[in-house]
Amino acid sequence: MKYKNAAEILPPGLLREIQCFTEGELLYIPKSESKQEWGAISGSKRFYLERNSQIRELFYAGMPVEELAKKFGLSDSTIKKIIYQKKQ
Repeated sequence: MKYKNAAEILPPGLLREIQCFTEGELLYIPKSESKQEWGAISGSKRFYLERNSQIRELFYAGMPVEELAKKFGLSDSTIKKIIYQKKQ
């Protein structure tokens, strides 16, 4: 990780306040907690959850793995992973 000079990016008042606590040391500032989950913005998470739910429903209704693989353009092993994955 590359460090940045705080004097170049922080307002002077904030820099002086931080210097009251620590000076001349490396300081890690973690990312904010507002980061969204994968696929939340694009909608891909919802798409895959719905697709996987549909695959499980069709499987339990009697559709064979091979037919599901062809229908959804996935490998047999991927279909099996979706069917047998544990619920979160």
